[in-house]
Amino acid sequence: MKPDIETLTPENIVAFIGGIFDRRGDEEYLGEDVTMAEHMLQGATFAEQNGQSEEIIVGALLHDIGHFTSEFGTYHPDDTQDRHHEDAGAEVLEQFFPSVITDCVRFHVAAKRYLCATKPSYFDRLSAASVHTLELQGGPMSEDEVTTFEKNPNLKQIIAVRYLDEAGKRAGMETPDYWHFAPMVQRMVDRHCAE
Repeated sequence: MKPDIETLTPENIVAFIGGIFDRRGDEEYLGEDVTMAEHMLQGATFAEQNGQSEEIIVGALLHDIGHFTSEFGTYHPDDTQDRHHEDAGAEVLEQFFPSVITDCVRFHVAAKRYLCATKPSYFDRLSAASVHTLELQGGPMSEDEVTTFEKNPNLKQIIAVRYLDEAGKRAGMETPDYWHFAPMVQRMVDRHCAE
């Protein structure tokens, strides 16, 4: 059953996301050695440990939230194609978060393609699963795609989250849970509402 995303508000979106982590975080992450929650929490933890901004921490925490497409009202049992998790997540979050956060969600797949085109050594960082999905996602960007992508005002943060995405695949790593980061998530929501 699809949740009613129309009932989401700035007051309940943080708890809604926490509920997803709590209920579904143990799901498999694309054949990697970590669960979905472990993957996103590792990225956020690395960002926090390295003193990165709250924008990057929250961007890393939420970048793959769209994998839970049924939570965002986009999944249907008859689906036979990719639901484009990056778009599914961003479309819901953009109502509540600053563009820097939703851009980190919406463009983290594009950032992989960008880095593979502009920094060939980045390809060596990719896990086997990430190499496989790279081809499904269109492979490295063309020159024209690179030029267009570099115009995004949030490029620096998107790239930072992409590196955290690739780093967040360590089996057995201990991290705080979602609720440790929830106050930061709420601050991002409050910032968006004040804009």
